[in-house]
Amino acid sequence: MSDIEELQRRIATAMDRVAQGLDKIGSAPAGPDEETLQALEDERTANAQLKERVRALRTKTDAEIGILQAKIEEGEAHMAQLDLELQRLRRANEQLTDACAALRKANAEGVGDAHLINKAMLTELDGLRAARAADVAESTAILSALTPLLDGASDAAPSKEENA
Repeated sequence: MSDIEELQRRIATAMDRVAQGLDKIGSAPAGPDEETLQALEDERTANAQLKERVRALRTKTDAEIGILQAKIEEGEAHMAQLDLELQRLRRANEQLTDACAALRKANAEGVGDAHLINKAMLTELDGLRAARAADVAESTAILSALTPLLDGASDAAPSKEENA
């Protein structure tokens, strides 16, 4: 009998330990609850929205950079054209100065050379053409620089309907 009582006592002790273990398992969270899962999903949604915003901003920035680069290239082209026309004007003015000096020398010697007169007039015409081309190139460069500013000012100015 004492063996039976000893076995019963051991079985009761084991059953108590099993019950205590089940209580611990029951009181411990089984996994993430609904609130934690919802918070995780909200964070994932916010993260996806932020990634989309970053992508949209990057796309917009890339487009604006492309526009600015095109404007810079256009401005550089206008400045190159202006520089070319100014060099042409300088050469024409040098030729005109040389032709006038030769004409003055011929007149001082009393020799009115028709060839020198024609050469001086042609050089003067070239100088005038070069000056006009330089003026046009300069005006084009100035206009291309002012156009974006004027467009921005007209967009910002209130219309007549808004003032009324």
